[in-house]
Amino acid sequence: MNFSISGLYLVTPDCDDTALLCEQVSQALQGGVSLVQYRHKTASDALRLEQATALLAICRHAHIPLLINDHVTLAAELDADGVHVGQHDSAIAAARAVLGPQKVIGASCYNRFELAEQAQAAGADYVAFGACYPSSTKPNAPRASAALFTQAKQLLAVPVVGIGGITLDNARPLVEAGADALAVITDIFQAADIAARCRQYLPLFAKN
Repeated sequence: MNFSISGLYLVTPDCDDTALLCEQVSQALQGGVSLVQYRHKTASDALRLEQATALLAICRHAHIPLLINDHVTLAAELDADGVHVGQHDSAIAAARAVLGPQKVIGASCYNRFELAEQAQAAGADYVAFGACYPSSTKPNAPRASAALFTQAKQLLAVPVVGIGGITLDNARPLVEAGADALAVITDIFQAADIAARCRQYLPLFAKN
């Protein structure tokens, strides 16, 4: 892995309009996001391939890594930079077997520290906790507390990502608690000026 999991982590919404999605992601890259995850839960295989291919080209041009949500075979086919997987017993090992040692594998650990320990032991490159706040994307997701990030930073060796309902107004406590990166969807994609909204997050991650 030749990049760090830190800063503003862009996760795409379920958007069927590939041209619009690419334009919005391009604006976010101009605003300083450090990582992009392509996530579209309802896309057909054909649309997912089309969108992931287009986004990978944009991210490569910007020298920003692109991870694929869940679809390990697609990530391998495109030579994307990695995947983000749910926490299933064999998901991380199975992804590693397909993608090899150089690709990034992140794992959702919800609000459970023991899942993060298991993910790290299984070879995950980062762990994600959430939902940190009420989320329109996953309204019934379990809630992850700020204390979880502090615990993870003290006891784990891998980067820790927060996701779920994160906005500019509520992001700071998560970074102060220990989150290395914040994964944001709605607050960025619904902004009137996507690049400007991304830039507003960057001071949160400035090291003293």
